[in-house]
Amino acid sequence: MFTLPKSQDIYILHEEYSVSIILLSIIISCCAAYTAISLNKRVQQTSFFHKRFWLLLSSVAMGLGIWAMHFIGMSALMLPISMEYDLFLTIISAFPAIIASYLAFYFSNQSRARKSNISIIIAGIIMGVGITSMHYIGMAAMEMEADYIYQPWIFLASIMIAIVVSYIALYIFSTLQKYMGNQLIKIITSILMGLAITSMHYTGMAAIIFYVNEPLHGGIHQMHPMDMSLLIIGVTVGIIILLIVSGLTSLLDRYVEHRLNYFDALTVLPNQRQFEIDGRNMREAGSLAIIQIHQLEKWIVGYGYAFTDEMIKEVSEIIQQLKPASAKVYRIEEHRFAILNHDEQNFERMKIALERIMSVLMSPLIISNRRIIVDAVGAIARASNKNESSELFSHAMAVLGHSSTRYKHELIEYDPKIHTYSFENRIIKDIASAIANNELFLEYQPKICSKTQTVTGLEALLRWRHPEFGLISPGIFIPVLEESNNIYDVTDWVVREVCQQIAYWVADDVPFIQVSINIPGSYITSSRLLSVIKDNLYKNKINPSYLELEITETSVIHDIENAITAVRNYRDLGISVALDDFGTGLSSLSYLRKIPISTIKIDKSFVDGVPVSKKDCALLKAIITLCYSLNLKVVIEGVEFKEQIDFITSMTEIPLVQGYFYSRPLQVKELVAWLQEKTPIKSM
Repeated sequence: MFTLPKSQDIYILHEEYSVSIILLSIIISCCAAYTAISLNKRVQQTSFFHKRFWLLLSSVAMGLGIWAMHFIGMSALMLPISMEYDLFLTIISAFPAIIASYLAFYFSNQSRARKSNISIIIAGIIMGVGITSMHYIGMAAMEMEADYIYQPWIFLASIMIAIVVSYIALYIFSTLQKYMGNQLIKIITSILMGLAITSMHYTGMAAIIFYVNEPLHGGIHQMHPMDMSLLIIGVTVGIIILLIVSGLTSLLDRYVEHRLNYFDALTVLPNQRQFEIDGRNMREAGSLAIIQIHQLEKWIVGYGYAFTDEMIKEVSEIIQQLKPASAKVYRIEEHRFAILNHDEQNFERMKIALERIMSVLMSPLIISNRRIIVDAVGAIARASNKNESSELFSHAMAVLGHSSTRYKHELIEYDPKIHTYSFENRIIKDIASAIANNELFLEYQPKICSKTQTVTGLEALLRWRHPEFGLISPGIFIPVLEESNNIYDVTDWVVREVCQQIAYWVADDVPFIQVSINIPGSYITSSRLLSVIKDNLYKNKINPSYLELEITETSVIHDIENAITAVRNYRDLGISVALDDFGTGLSSLSYLRKIPISTIKIDKSFVDGVPVSKKDCALLKAIITLCYSLNLKVVIEGVEFKEQIDFITSMTEIPLVQGYFYSRPLQVKELVAWLQEKTPIKSM
């Protein structure tokens, strides 16, 4: 293997290389590395497919790229003899590259999670050995009239080059994983990985000495390339299939993610999130109807969840079939459907369709061989102009909450003289019992570092599951409670619950981070709030740094001096203070230098147009740069799409991100499970 035979005459063969094919082989290896890195990035993201699926797919891409580069590189070799290859060994040679790529990417991802350089060294050795194994098995697949040996030092150098360059490429890949959304860094890493493959290959080729035992009958200068046409076709087909599979799975992954986030699993109708988005995007005046099933719990208790699910599906199909063509149906709650019509001129058609729906529901339905009558009511509200469109939901809810509303298949149109006062007062009346009867509960939405993908905080979000109205949107009940000053009692409840929960997490060794609490209106300047917070910190024996208070600009601009004093008191206590919904008011910039806040939360409206709108991109960058120049932490709210994340991670600054792209608001048990999967966690 390493020495020439001495017992007989030998004739050394001199090889030549096609420069154009060498360049092609380098390009192929770099492209394969780029594809593998892009696929491997999906391992770090929430996906319909398991993380190991994306790891396997990226490994196959990398392994096939190494394999294809080798044999295309071999086709650049020309010798004065004919050359062929053994098909079986050629196919077998691809497996070491694929297996090594899988193990290397696995250890690289582990090193990122554990911040261990040992894992990267192991990954570099595995990748280097895999590349060299594939190369020398591929060399053994060559069939020709000549023999060959390896020059030992160059042979060893080829292995060391493969390991060292693989280590460098994987080190960059692992440590700069947070920057892989940046195309330049991804390209540089791909080039380094490609060079690791090609440098080993051509160093290994330089180690070979080809010889024959007898003089060649033909001219020694008549060079023959290896016939690789069949192999090239196979490689091309394999790569095309891989690209198609990866493309289709990525599309499927995005589609499934969209369906899970925006559609109801049972009825396959758009859910509350999609309803809220469509409601905000209404460009013209329209109308909204809500159909509510009465006493859904009665059917669950009497016949079980499966029967009730069938009943819900049947009702949803009736609504879908009879709705106006211009309307869209949503399932916004377990027992509640919404019908949104963007065409205000078709209001009469909307009413006729709803009356037909109520009429059909009045007749018995056959569900699992049982004849039942589903009690329901329909509430309808219309907007005479675009400004009133945002109030359609509260108007329809006011109808459902009115004492005169009966669930006897009526269709009731909103009347501002009757319904608004009753609904608002019902909320005010019921809030005390809601606190006493545990109808209020909290969900927590994580805040993620855009670069490291680590969890850096939580926001506590208030929810109300009313026994009659179901889950009432915070956008409905919080403004009502603020106007009636009942929000102060609710805020005290939130402070107590959050402090207790923090104490539980600390006692149970749950990986813990800071929790933000929204403070409404002028309550930030109240001595009562300061007393409540101090009492709960002391009672639960928790560190004040675990808390962050979120205030809005409108809550402080009318009493700026007292607000400055109050915020300073909380900061002195060790509690962070964030300015929420930054940029939505007119005076935010003038108060940034006055109020001793620690964090700026950029409103969702500033990220909605990113990265499509250049103006929105420039504005978001300018705001973040300004905040960082003032040594303020930045949180961007409402981030929902990968393109937005890619834009944010491309910036020099490192803002925090909060939104459905990473996680919806979670209840405590869901959050603990989610946190245990999302490691490491950065403590504040």
